[in-house]
Amino acid sequence: MKKTDVTIRPARMADAGRICSLVNYYAERGKMLHRSLESAYESLRDFHVAQRHGEVVGCVSVSLFWADLAEVKSLAVAPHCRGTGIGGKLLKAAVADARKLGVKKLFALTYERDFFAKQGFEVIQRDTLPEKMWRECIYCPKADACDEIAMMCYLDRRASRAKAPRRRRGGR
Repeated sequence: MKKTDVTIRPARMADAGRICSLVNYYAERGKMLHRSLESAYESLRDFHVAQRHGEVVGCVSVSLFWADLAEVKSLAVAPHCRGTGIGGKLLKAAVADARKLGVKKLFALTYERDFFAKQGFEVIQRDTLPEKMWRECIYCPKADACDEIAMMCYLDRRASRAKAPRRRRGGR
């Protein structure tokens, strides 16, 4: 698959069923929480999808929590497209979306530590996310034995680091 074969775009009404399908595929394997079709429609504006040859092969959403905090949710790539860079493109779209909104901290609860680390996320303690714990985690079937890894991307720090001049090698 060529990198140009995939388009990342905002989700549309017609994508809701496929979003559910992708997310629930991984939910059935214990990697995500199930998503109902109703919840996909309710949060459709939060989603971006990856489209390849007319087929939606991935999705991601950004859910706002507070003035400076949002969560990456429902990041899923069709099994036959895993390892092709689609997940990275979707996560970059989510980060860009969060930046446009002025979000300073973007977090994820995940089993894919290395993937998120490559995209600039750092492991944090779950208890540093009280907004998440009280709003959603208390209703989760895994609440008492959650084994997901909490990770954070500090968008404002990363932007300032990119603007800082780089040191030359060799001690000069």
